Amino acid sequence: MIAVTPGTIQVWSDVGCPWAHAAVWRLWDARASLGLEDRVRFDHRVFPLELFNSQATPRNELEPEIPVCSTLAPRAGWQTWNAPEWTYPATMLPAMEAVQAAKEQGLAASEALDFGLRRAFWGESRCVSMRHVILEVASETDGIDLAGLAEALDSGRARRAIFDDWEIAKTDAVQGSPHLFVADGTNAQNPGLELDWHEGADGVWLPTIVNDAAWVYEDYLRRAAG
Repeated sequence: MIAVTPGTIQVWSDVGCPWAHAAVWRLWDARASLGLEDRVRFDHRVFPLELFNSQATPRNELEPEIPVCSTLAPRAGWQTWNAPEWTYPATMLPAMEAVQAAKEQGLAASEALDFGLRRAFWGESRCVSMRHVILEVASETDGIDLAGLAEALDSGRARRAIFDDWEIAKTDAVQGSPHLFVADGTNAQNPGLELDWHEGADGVWLPTIVNDAAWVYEDYLRRAAG
């Protein structure tokens, strides 16, 4: 059973998951369109794909999903990696740890940093596994105490949250990235989406959208607002 605080939507995801980037952008857009910015917060939790799979998430599996995910949230900022090859992040754990560390400053700070880090990776080809890049993104984000975030990161005290969430994510309650939960028990992985997967010529599995009930994001927000 996932316990959710009223007035929040729990978002279990990996920053390096393109489906989660689309879902988070849709949540922000739907919240703004409903005028619920002051009534609903996003509580980001960690579904660490690299810990589940014991490897970095393969780039050749992620990039074929970008064209499909970009149709779900066209304004979210999408590009295949265009920085030097050697700068492509091998881990997303530091970025997700930073989002947890920012919770010391409140969920508004945490969700803003999460949003910025996703934009930086998916839309700007920035290596968000690096400390200096995380802090650069934080400096570009309203409502972040940069010195406080740096101190929290350097102390390592948010690191435990990664592994605590991983233990919860191993249960049947959390099924993947992204998986959304609200306090009334409503939850779904990749809410509103029905996908079909087929194997491409190079052995990589490719998605096709069968159905997209985008209205579910507004429904989740109304439920969270109570």
